[in-house]
Amino acid sequence: MSEDVLSFLAVIVAYLLGSIPFGVILTKIFGAGHLRSIGSGNIGATNVLRTGRKGLAAATLIGDMLKGTAAVLVAHYVFGAATDLPAAIAVFLGHLFPVWLKFKGGKGVATYLGVALALVPIAAVAFAASWLLTVRLSRYSSLSALVASLVTPFVAAYFSDVFAGGVLFLLTIVLWVTHRTNIKRLMAGTEGRIGAKNGATSEAGSTGGSVTH
Repeated sequence: MSEDVLSFLAVIVAYLLGSIPFGVILTKIFGAGHLRSIGSGNIGATNVLRTGRKGLAAATLIGDMLKGTAAVLVAHYVFGAATDLPAAIAVFLGHLFPVWLKFKGGKGVATYLGVALALVPIAAVAFAASWLLTVRLSRYSSLSALVASLVTPFVAAYFSDVFAGGVLFLLTIVLWVTHRTNIKRLMAGTEGRIGAKNGATSEAGSTGGSVTH
């Protein structure tokens, strides 16, 4: 089978894996309501948490992250190492634009982390460390995700290769686009902080980006 065909198959499989809306599925199975009608309507774990079901939110986070990891590993071991990077892009886009939800998905942070874990594990560690440090200093979840996603490609390029770093940088650009409303609120000083109990937090939380999206 030609390399082009293998890459095509890897991309299709990865996209379909990325399209699995764990938040929607889990909240429906366990009777936590229709996720699209709750809070921001986002399919990520942050919105699942608004149902009051912390376990479901944690499961959504893990599912959204591991589907990114699984897509790259399946591509690598089933279709060949040359399909790793195309699969990484496809699973990330699958989460953002899932075919099952009329192409309206999440913001991609958890899946981004899962992809980084599969491509360059130390880059995923750098992401997590950067996120934790930034959130400790600022208490802005969205800012932490943005900062972490900037650090990750450079760590990947340094410890692995420029191609993996380049793909992660491309995903970083897309991730920043999905967080454009958060960026506007950060610049305006109206983005909600973690743990704050005010109107700004409620508004920011309804559409805010975090590692759980």
